[in-house]
Amino acid sequence: MPMPVKAAPYRRRALSMTSLIDVIFLLLLFFMLTSTFTRFSEIQLSAAGSGTGGPTDAAPLFLTLAAETVSLNGTAVTLSALPSAIDAQRADGATLLVSAADDVTSQRLVDLLVALASVPDLSVTVLD
Repeated sequence: MPMPVKAAPYRRRALSMTSLIDVIFLLLLFFMLTSTFTRFSEIQLSAAGSGTGGPTDAAPLFLTLAAETVSLNGTAVTLSALPSAIDAQRADGATLLVSAADDVTSQRLVDLLVALASVPDLSVTVLD
C-alpha cells in the first residue's frame, strides 16, 4: 500500500532589508552630491526709517511701481529703459525712493530691484 506523501509545510521567508538600504543610501548620496546650497543672487534693500541718512543737497528721485506700470518722477517708463532714465535725471548723491502700490507682487518688486542693480552708486529706499 502506498504511503501518503506529506508536503513540507510552507515556510515564509524573512524579508531582507539589505537591498532596500543600499538603494536608499545611493539615493541619499546622489541628492547630496547634486544639490547646491549657495545663493544665486542677493538684492540689497533698505527700508525707510528715521535717521537712515544724512542731509544732502540733491533732490531724491521718486519711483512709483504699479502692477503694470512704472513711473519715475511722474513720467511713465519701462523697466528696460529705467537705468538710462535715472542716469539722465539724478545728481550726485541722489536717493531713489520706491513706492509700491498694494497690487504689486513681490516678483515685480524683485524685477525692479534687479533692473536698478545695474545703475552704479544708486541708493534705493523702498517705502512702506
